[in-house]
Amino acid sequence: MRIGIVVDSACDLPADFIRQHNLVVLPITVRIGDAILADHRDEEATLEFLRTHVAERGHEAQTTPFSVVQIRDLFLQRLAIDYDHVFCLTISRLRSQIHDNAMQASFAILNDYKPIRQAAGHTSPFALRVIDTLNVFAGQGVAAIEAVRLRDAGESVARIRTSLEALAENTYGYMIPRDLYYLRARARTKGDRSVGLLSAALGSALDIKPVLRAYRGVTEPVAKLKGFEPSAQKLFEFTGQKVREGLLTPVVNLGYGGELAELHDLPGYARLRQTCEEHGVRLYESVMSLTGMVNVGKGALGVGFAAPPHTFSA
Repeated sequence: MRIGIVVDSACDLPADFIRQHNLVVLPITVRIGDAILADHRDEEATLEFLRTHVAERGHEAQTTPFSVVQIRDLFLQRLAIDYDHVFCLTISRLRSQIHDNAMQASFAILNDYKPIRQAAGHTSPFALRVIDTLNVFAGQGVAAIEAVRLRDAGESVARIRTSLEALAENTYGYMIPRDLYYLRARARTKGDRSVGLLSAALGSALDIKPVLRAYRGVTEPVAKLKGFEPSAQKLFEFTGQKVREGLLTPVVNLGYGGELAELHDLPGYARLRQTCEEHGVRLYESVMSLTGMVNVGKGALGVGFAAPPHTFSA
């Protein structure tokens, strides 16, 4: 059976991984003033857009996911022909409309695919499963990496589905933003009053950085640390501890809101890489999606992995 894997462009994955494993990306369009970019996970295009727009006015950005019609057309014109079963892994439905759009499109696809497949010489049924990863950015990527591993191992569709749904319930996405003022401005643009002016001012004055956690669909602060680089080091050390204790999949996924050379220079990064190598865990890293950066700011750090239930400690 030909199995396809679809992600949306908020999902942080290395560009070469996406190409090598033929993942299909549902783009999210980002608009800042008159500047528009359809985010296809092109790291160079993202960095160029970052240099010219996001740093100054990213909090004003409008993000638009693929519509129901666009998703339907993509599946009918391409995926229903190229594959027999497709898994569509989306950002948490609590953070974006793309999951609901994909679900609505799936009903139309299943009603309309037969003549298209028959014209292409395929008489077998086509099936589509939309799965909410319950996570964002680097956390989303954990599910996609596991989907590729299971597919390449020849696992059945039923086995892949149940594994991915269970994995979503146990995936953690941690993030550390650099700029609380940016977070507050972005929250106000989206109508979210969760980051108040006093908190932002106090945090910046004391150089306090929140550790945000995405888990089972909810994104919330779980710690406050001082200084971005010391905070990044503590997050790397915490992740290394989870690696030593044992992850549910042998993967740690990093997303960084800038050049990867900056990520490599952060304190604690080299030690985390060494720990992963010592324990047979693959460390993936990529430039954070443009969607991620306009939401949490330039220079933010994201870490995703699957692990038994735990609380963050630094």
